[in-house]
Amino acid sequence: MGDNRGLRIRSSGGGAVAVLALDIGATKFAAGLVDAAGRVSAVRRVPVPDRDVWQACGGLLREVAAGAAVTAVGIGSAGPVDVPSGITRALNIPQWRDGFAIVAAVGALFPGAVVRFALDGACLALAEHYSGALRGLRNGLAITVSSGIGGGILVDGRVSTGRTGNAGHIGHIVVPGWDVPCACGGFGCLEAVASGMSSVRWARAQGWAGDTGVELARDARAGETIALAALERAGTALGIAVSSAAALLDVDTVVVGGGFADSGEPLWAPLRAAAARHAGLGFIRELRVERSGLAEGATLRGAAILAAGLSVQA
Repeated sequence: MGDNRGLRIRSSGGGAVAVLALDIGATKFAAGLVDAAGRVSAVRRVPVPDRDVWQACGGLLREVAAGAAVTAVGIGSAGPVDVPSGITRALNIPQWRDGFAIVAAVGALFPGAVVRFALDGACLALAEHYSGALRGLRNGLAITVSSGIGGGILVDGRVSTGRTGNAGHIGHIVVPGWDVPCACGGFGCLEAVASGMSSVRWARAQGWAGDTGVELARDARAGETIALAALERAGTALGIAVSSAAALLDVDTVVVGGGFADSGEPLWAPLRAAAARHAGLGFIRELRVERSGLAEGATLRGAAILAAGLSVQA
């Protein structure tokens, strides 16, 4: 499950200690130091390479730890995951798609450290419940819309992780009207329609000449026709999925974070309209869909809360 040679950190005894947070995304790794209150600092990021993925991830952790004795690590990973087994099967990292034992690898890197592991969406929900839009609530849904789409569920004051740790993985619910093949092997998944990567692919197929979600959002705000259509498509699919999930989970607050969610009104106007149009049941007619107020790195903040072992029970 990976070559750990050259990445082991040993304490020299009596030196500084550190608690780390790691965010495994579709296109980048991020890691930082965690203080006693669960705040994260000294954040560093590296792209996810095509090869030697663990070497890049482990090297980043070694750099952030800077030789300190690491006592705990919190990991938030793009899904799917197998939390009981400590395995990530991050769909958009080809080398890890069939499974990488991330908990064992990190444990070998930092002998004796406590390693806590969760889906990135669960980490987002932790962060939102601890210090964001879900603070003070007992039930809600947090969604991250970036290169991929994930989510986490707050139920009765706790983030629910489910049987394998994938509860809330809203990116792979099916949205009607789009029979688009998804990398998971299914068709019509929300992630295949509305993620940043999927929206860029769709726009390029229509003749748009850009390369990134940031460029797509910029062009949409400038009124470029294809870019506007791409964000309307993504926003509509997100709104349908949000209203469906709200009905299933009996929540009235959904918070949306992630880089692609920063695309502005070309994404948010169709999102809100679709969510309202499909929220017909009385108990979700007052559904609130809010942009995350947390700064970039909310998933990493949730991983920090995991690492610190802080409770999120209301």
